[in-house]
Amino acid sequence: MAVEQFTMVKALNEALRRSLDENPKTLVMGEDVGRLGGVFRVTDGLHKDFGDERVIDTPLAESGIVGTAIGLALRGYRPVVEIQFDGFVYPAFDQIVTQLAKMHARALGQVRLPVTIRIPYGGGIGAVEHHSESHEAYFVHTAGLKVVSPSNPVDAHWMLRQAIASDDPVIFLEPKRRYWDKAQLDPTGSPLHPLHAARVVRPGRDLTLIAYGPMVKVCLEAADAAAEEGRQIEVVDLRSLSPIDFDTVAESVARTGRAVVVHEAPVFMGLGAELAARITERCFYSLEAPVLRVGGYHAPYPPSRVEETYLPDLDRVLDGVDRALAF
Repeated sequence: MAVEQFTMVKALNEALRRSLDENPKTLVMGEDVGRLGGVFRVTDGLHKDFGDERVIDTPLAESGIVGTAIGLALRGYRPVVEIQFDGFVYPAFDQIVTQLAKMHARALGQVRLPVTIRIPYGGGIGAVEHHSESHEAYFVHTAGLKVVSPSNPVDAHWMLRQAIASDDPVIFLEPKRRYWDKAQLDPTGSPLHPLHAARVVRPGRDLTLIAYGPMVKVCLEAADAAAEEGRQIEVVDLRSLSPIDFDTVAESVARTGRAVVVHEAPVFMGLGAELAARITERCFYSLEAPVLRVGGYHAPYPPSRVEETYLPDLDRVLDGVDRALAF
């Protein structure tokens, strides 16, 4: 397959297809992932090509889906679970936190659970409640889980293949508002970065914007806007939320002297709080301003007609940049 334009949906579909091809122990399972091809069509065509035993339509029972995946992993399979929408994961939370995350340590390292849980997350698609949440902090706080989130189709493809090949349980957060973004991708190549490495996606010298998933594009747009006023903003895409590549973050902030962390999730007790604390610890003598955070409000996700007021946008990111540069 030559290099061509892929949406994130198509890139994820191709990653699943190649993972199923490469390892007969890889399975895809979830609600409507089979004949329907998933509500976002990420699994479209896989059931036709791999059959009922490899692409499995499950009952509407998230706890049962994840519990079954754990059992399959213990028997040598590599299940890839789809949670249909972010807010549907909570019935499976007990299985994820008390079983999936802990079994490797509980077995003194003798057991591996190569389970990948795909979760479309975040807002921006005009959906009702339970369809627009950003709950990454719950999973990042849980020792024993790896948590990643791509921001573009190329990373989505390679990071999913890397996650499925990993022997660790991985929460794979897919920013659904980026599902239709496009990029050039050659799926016959190889990944350019390790799964848990952060990446500087735009160099700059005046301030570092740190983001992941859906907010990376917003931060790049903010950097473009700031450039019109002569400000050179660096943008770091975390890519991995647990573990976090703090070396790349610290190196960037030590050069720029200022940092603003951006995420869709509420600022209160969000991932930005840990990042701000770590940056302060590691870059204290380089900082020219406090580490600021831009994110969602500490409130339930609103009705879709007002979600754009809730979500961090270009203006709110630029306001954070202005406040940091004002010190």
